[in-house]
Amino acid sequence: MMGAVAGPEIERLVQLLARLPGLGPRSARRAALHLIKKREALMMPLSGALQVALEKVQVCKTCGNIDTQSPCTVCTDPRRDPSIIVVVADVADLWALERANATQGRYHVLGATLSPLDGVGPQDLTIDALVARAHEAQVLEVILALNATVDGQTTAHYITDLLQDANVKITRLAHGVPVGGELDYLDEGTLSAAMRQRTLF
Repeated sequence: MMGAVAGPEIERLVQLLARLPGLGPRSARRAALHLIKKREALMMPLSGALQVALEKVQVCKTCGNIDTQSPCTVCTDPRRDPSIIVVVADVADLWALERANATQGRYHVLGATLSPLDGVGPQDLTIDALVARAHEAQVLEVILALNATVDGQTTAHYITDLLQDANVKITRLAHGVPVGGELDYLDEGTLSAAMRQRTLF
């Protein structure tokens, strides 16, 4: 059996890095070694950035985004359309839509999707806050930008039922052939959804 090759402080750094998504033990060792080699240029600024994030990052009380202010930058942006609420499961989904510059609406982060197998019920999500926001006079449309998974679609149906008495249009993201996609490489579910939701050319 191989003995330890580094002190406990370095092993602790490797163990913490290995907890990050996408980093296994080997990748974490490489990342730790790179940080140590670039101590002045990388490790010290990273340490400072982590400390600032720890002290200043908070959850937006309006939409659930994370930012250094609440309400967040998106909620306070006057260029945003207050009549549209885009519902996402997680902040990562919000960031993905922002990278694509896909909407000028405002967001609502649920925190997860309904998943009975994982013990995630309606009380674990920010659905009540969403329903309250959807009943505000300025809101005209709620876009359900949830994953095309069983849990995502279950959550979408649950929210749709709760918003029946709200005077809003409820839409969802289109499902089907991705831009640049080749039919031969798509799964049957995607092809079926694309055929059902075909549009005029």
